[in-house]
Amino acid sequence: MDTKQLATEICKVLSSKKAEDILLIDVSKKTTLADYFILASGKSTTQVRTLCDNVEAMLSKSGIEPKSRDGVSEGRWAAIDYGDIIIHIFNDEQRIFYHLERLWGDSENIIKIDD
Repeated sequence: MDTKQLATEICKVLSSKKAEDILLIDVSKKTTLADYFILASGKSTTQVRTLCDNVEAMLSKSGIEPKSRDGVSEGRWAAIDYGDIIIHIFNDEQRIFYHLERLWGDSENIIKIDD
């Protein structure tokens, strides 16, 4: 599975677990940090943690483990780094405050995942 396919599968898992406002952003031409950022929102700190847990469990079944994870236990803004894909899951307040899609996205590199 290539990186874009994997990123798309992660988005599907997030959608199936009721994440909101899911965006897949191709940042490969903007940074060497990753090829894709995935942004999603949860309605509560509990949902943010649960979304993270579900993504990690799905990838772990395929033998894919994160390089790092930050903020998962707090549930306000979690970042899970899988190398070529970095997943950001926010509660609503943090999503509005950081507005990463404004920093990294433009009309050409953002795919909105329909809920």
